[in-house]
Amino acid sequence: MKKILLYGLLVTSFLAKAQEKEADKNLPQGNEAFAEKKYAEAEAEYRISESKNQKKAITSYNLGNAIYRQNQANEAKYHYVKALSNAKSKVDKHRIYHNLGNILMKAKDYSGAVEAYKNALRNNPADDETRYNYALAKKFLKDNPPKKDDDKSKDKKNQKEDQKKNKDQQDNKDKDKNKDQKDQNKDQKDDKDQNGNKPQPGGVSKQRLQNLLDAVNNEEKKVQDKVNKQKVRTNPKKAEKDW
Repeated sequence: MKKILLYGLLVTSFLAKAQEKEADKNLPQGNEAFAEKKYAEAEAEYRISESKNQKKAITSYNLGNAIYRQNQANEAKYHYVKALSNAKSKVDKHRIYHNLGNILMKAKDYSGAVEAYKNALRNNPADDETRYNYALAKKFLKDNPPKKDDDKSKDKKNQKEDQKKNKDQQDNKDKDKNKDQKDQNKDQKDDKDQNGNKPQPGGVSKQRLQNLLDAVNNEEKKVQDKVNKQKVRTNPKKAEKDW
């Protein structure tokens, strides 16, 4: 199957020939370099030719061939599409669509390859190689069907559910963190008395100790005052001297 696949994709003749006499020398020089497998030199000649003939499909087509031979499929695809927009004859369109199909097959875009080969056959139904590639592309498409819209929607739904789940988990973590912080603050608040003072060793705050000392001092002062009053009462007054 691997050998058949390579045959189906690569045997297509990439050697492009000018379909009319060219006014510039770069196109035929590029063709000579391409025939000698000097693809970088061919690319340079074709680029010069394309700059002089922007609307000529054969120039962009040949440039795409030279770039494709240098394993730059995506860039080659760009020049094939450009050539297709300027192609007039069915011969040119057939060649371009066939090579586009090869690029899409290589990129495993089997659906696109099927359409490209189909369009190539519309322009040349007698080409056996294109017909073979078309059948091969359909087989690969059948064995590797693209994702349906339902599958895409399901993937998006699963993605949204995962995002929501992650968000809920993060919210729960934040809530637990805030709760722990509140509990910690509450414990610290409970450790303080009504005046906002932390307790000293023994469970009595500094302010409460001061208040107790003040109360004791006041009581002692009251007692002292009472004792002094009693002393005054018990001491007899001295009589005044007689003159």
